[in-house]
Amino acid sequence: MKNRARKTNGLTLIEMTLVVATIALLVGFGLPAVRSMIRSFETQDGTRSVIGAALSSARAMALKHQRYVGVRFQKACVSADRAEPLDGGRDAAQYMIFIMHEEPGKMSDLTIGFRALSDREPVKLPDSLGVIDLTELEEDEDIDEDEELSDATTFSIIFSPAGKLVVHNVRTRNRDGVHKPVNTGDRDDPRGADESWDEVFNSVENIIPSAADDRDTVGKFIQDDYPDLGLGEEASRTRFAIYERQRLKSTFAQETAWSDYLEELAETAQVHVSPYTGTLISSD
Repeated sequence: MKNRARKTNGLTLIEMTLVVATIALLVGFGLPAVRSMIRSFETQDGTRSVIGAALSSARAMALKHQRYVGVRFQKACVSADRAEPLDGGRDAAQYMIFIMHEEPGKMSDLTIGFRALSDREPVKLPDSLGVIDLTELEEDEDIDEDEELSDATTFSIIFSPAGKLVVHNVRTRNRDGVHKPVNTGDRDDPRGADESWDEVFNSVENIIPSAADDRDTVGKFIQDDYPDLGLGEEASRTRFAIYERQRLKSTFAQETAWSDYLEELAETAQVHVSPYTGTLISSD
């Protein structure tokens, strides 16, 4: 009896083979669906859906918290040179960051200061597409510098406490409200009031490591204390365009005015945000 009981425990080799084969089949059937989902995100319609969902979420949070809340579009800082913080910006990933207006007393008396929401992770946009604000193009019609590209791909869409789309001046900073913080200690041993360990917005000095010291670096996006880099105070937007990054990059590399492509987008592909519902409306 004991031998029989022992034999009934566990799986035989044949049964284990069947289990493994079944799992392999399920994975095989599931991969096309996963690939299809990824491809859908890489399309214009998929990207619009993700942006629309983010804006709806921001609007709901504005109503809930009775604060100005919005979505910030910005490229990650990938430079390794503090003297050239925009290096690599053309290829850098672009993100959506949920931001909230902060009380001036917590932002070094900055009345238009916004910080990243700590309970919302930045959302990476697909590598093949980008989001751009064409307002500067309409005024300048000749964007051909990294600073101008940074400015055009960095902007915010803001909702009021009543849930209405508004044009509001925005200046993002770290959660501590410190102007260009420079950390001198480490996370466990901060040494001054002019430091910030915000993982989202931070200064060039804190984001980009220096060979001269070995202190911790922190942050992913350069805060709005660098107007010469296209990162300063500006009004929020009510429209944008989704562009093909490779096409924009190729025309940029040719050292020709790539405003032709952007003008095409301005005429045919602008996406407007509904002032009352936050939903997306095509220009056509």
